[in-house]
Amino acid sequence: MAPSIAAYLTIIFALITVVNAAASSTGYHNHTVGGASGWLFNSTTSTAATNYTTWASTQTFNLGDFLIFKTNTNQTVVHTYNETAYLSCDADDSDNGTFVYDSGSTSFGEALTTSVPLTIVGSNYFFSDEDDGVQCRHGLAFQINVNRGQGLPPSLNQPPPPPYIEPPGPDAADQSPPSTMTVSPTGGASALRVNALVAVCGFAAAKLILLR
Repeated sequence: MAPSIAAYLTIIFALITVVNAAASSTGYHNHTVGGASGWLFNSTTSTAATNYTTWASTQTFNLGDFLIFKTNTNQTVVHTYNETAYLSCDADDSDNGTFVYDSGSTSFGEALTTSVPLTIVGSNYFFSDEDDGVQCRHGLAFQINVNRGQGLPPSLNQPPPPPYIEPPGPDAADQSPPSTMTVSPTGGASALRVNALVAVCGFAAAKLILLR
C-alpha cells in the first residue's frame, strides 16, 4: 500500500525542523547582556541590575557573535583583552586592547543600545568604568571565553588598513623616492601562495628539460 500524503508531509516537516535546528545551533548569535535586566546600575543602592557573571555562564560565545548592551548614559561599556585593566576597573590602565563605547551624549539617563562584536578568541572582559570604577567593583563587570565556532564572517574579517604614509612636501621633486620593502608573513595563506608558485615554476622547468 502506497504511503499517504500525510506521511510524506510528516517526513518533510521533520526534515525542515532538523535543518532549522542545525542552522540555529551553528549560526552567529546576538546575546543581550543580562537578559531582560539589561546593563544597568542602581547608584542609590550601589548594586548592578543582575549577576552578569552568572548570566555569562549560561551562554556560549563564538567569533562573529554580538553582545547587545541595553543600557543608558549612566553607564559605560568597556571591552578589553587586558586582564589588568579589568581587575583594576580602569579603562586607562591599558596601553592597547581596550575599547570604550560611548554615545557622546551629555544627557543623564538617556536610553541607548550598544552592539559589540566578538572578534578575538579567548578571554574577553567587559565592565563599566563610570563613577571612577565604582560600578565595576559593585558587579557591573564580567568575563567571557570566546570560541572559534565558524570563524569570523566576511563582514568582520577585514584586513587592517595600510600604514599611513606622509604625503611628499613641496621639495619632493628634488629628492629621490624612499625605498620600500614588503615583508610577507611567515605562514598562512600568503606563504602557501608563494610555495604554490615555486612548485608550478619548478614543474614547468622540469617538463622543458624532459622535452629536449
